[in-house]
Amino acid sequence: MKKNLLLLWIGILTLQSCASKKDIHYFQDADQVPPEVIYNQSNIQVNDILSILVTDLVPEAAEPYNISSIQGNSNLGSAEAQRLTGYLVDTDHTITFPVLGKIDVLEKTPPELEEYLRKLLKEGGHLKNPVVIVRIVNSKVTVLGEVKAPGTYDFSEQSINLTQALGYAGDLTINGIRSDIMVFREVNGKRTVGHIDMTTTDWFNSPYYQIKQNDVIVVQPNGPKVMTAGYIPNLGAYLGVFSLLLTTVLLITK
Repeated sequence: MKKNLLLLWIGILTLQSCASKKDIHYFQDADQVPPEVIYNQSNIQVNDILSILVTDLVPEAAEPYNISSIQGNSNLGSAEAQRLTGYLVDTDHTITFPVLGKIDVLEKTPPELEEYLRKLLKEGGHLKNPVVIVRIVNSKVTVLGEVKAPGTYDFSEQSINLTQALGYAGDLTINGIRSDIMVFREVNGKRTVGHIDMTTTDWFNSPYYQIKQNDVIVVQPNGPKVMTAGYIPNLGAYLGVFSLLLTTVLLITK
């Protein structure tokens, strides 16, 4: 009898440490997701570095509006060169643009800033038919916790989603909690945190679906991983079960 009770106790602890398929599989309701347009670009923020290229039918006319032409930099193909010759967004949400001076970029996306600069250059009589290309060149995301390769990753795409960012870090380990992934975000000095359940598709319409520059993603460890680290979660619950079993043993063996 004592042996059977001991086996029962071991079985209970084993079940506590096991994960079901529902805890591990991603997007379990994916077949129910209707097609939607979900793409949106990030707004330009303080400390972003912008690459701005201005061209015109007469190339020489556009040279005064390009930092690269003014500084004579001949190696603009590299990402580092783009950062060095880019426009840093100041704490007052402005950049200093050649000839035009201070430009407010608050809450604008890169395409919106392209159109705004094109309008200023054309309506101000600076260029007849300007084409403006704006890119954010210092976008990065940090992924921490139960992933295979935690770290900070640069990305050149104008927009990536959460699954892509986790892919940069090699995906979650088997010990990562998929139902509560945290995304820390700072927008214009305000910090927010989003909680994402990747076992469903409910978060596809969340503002945290698209990763913004400088987001921090944190994947928490599950119970078994925490226990192997020397910490037992829900200790009170385990003690309660142990006390119940111990009482049962004492009553039976009397």
